[in-house]
Formats: sequence, structure tokens, C-alpha cells
Amino acid sequence: MNNLDFSAEPLFSWYVVLLALSGLIMVVLGAVAGGLKVGMRILNIVAGLAFLGYGYYLAFVFEGGSYRIFFQAFILPVAMIASSVKALVERGNAKQQPAPQAAAFDPNAPQAGAPVAPQAAAPYQPGVPPQPVADNPYAQPAPAAQPGQPQPPQHPAG
Repeated sequence: MNNLDFSAEPLFSWYVVLLALSGLIMVVLGAVAGGLKVGMRILNIVAGLAFLGYGYYLAFVFEGGSYRIFFQAFILPVAMIASSVKALVERGNAKQQPAPQAAAFDPNAPQAGAPVAPQAAAPYQPGVPPQPVADNPYAQPAPAAQPGQPQPPQHPAG
């Protein structure tokens, strides 16, 4: 039984046609990898199948009485098309941008994993007491100074 009669019930007939068209558009958008994420594609397919199924029910199974008009059937496909177009444009822009260029090799730049040269120790200066090194685990405490005895210079270990 075909319920589409544009002369008797134009609102109902156009609603069924647009419902089916919206569902078809959403299924196609979900099936085609148009730059949408997997979750959005699944949502498109599920909502599209629901719209198609309700459109089929109204067109061929429905025998009169009350029916529901879902305005989302007209808003959701427009939103999904806009989202798909946006994703396609962003994907196209990402492909057109040049790849980051590798920096030129600088032989004087520190390289990862390269050994670091030790810091030069301060030269010995007579009359200046040696300065302790804070992070030297091998440092020995300085001997106690005896009055009147000159201290020999301290040489760094190593």
C-alpha cells in the first residue's frame, strides 16, 4: 500500500520524501570516508538508517492515524553535511601545507648522546685557599691547619 498522495496529503507526502532523502544523505555521508571521525560516521549511518526506516514505514506500512514529524530529520543532515565539508576542507588544507623542513646540520651544535667535555679547573693561585666543590663525592676534608705551618696547595683529584 502506497501512502504517498501529493494531491490528498501534500504535507505528509513531502515529509515522507524528505525524511527518506535525509536518511539516504546521512547513510552516504557515513559510508564515504569524507574526513569524519569513525564515531561521527557511525552516528551518520545509524541516524540515516533510522530516518530511512521511518520513511519506509510511513510510506508503505502506515495505515492512518497519528504520526510524528521529526524536524531533526531536516536539521541533522544539514549539520552533518556542513561537518563533512569542514572536515574535507581541513584535510585538504593539511595536505597543501609544506612539510616541516629539516634544519641544516650544524657541526658545532651539541649533539644528543655526545660526550660533554669536562670543565677546566681553576688554575692554582698562591695565597688563595682552595674552594670546595659541592658535588664532588670523593672530596676529603681539609687537614686541620697548625699554627705557623704553611698549607701545601690542594690539587684536584683526577
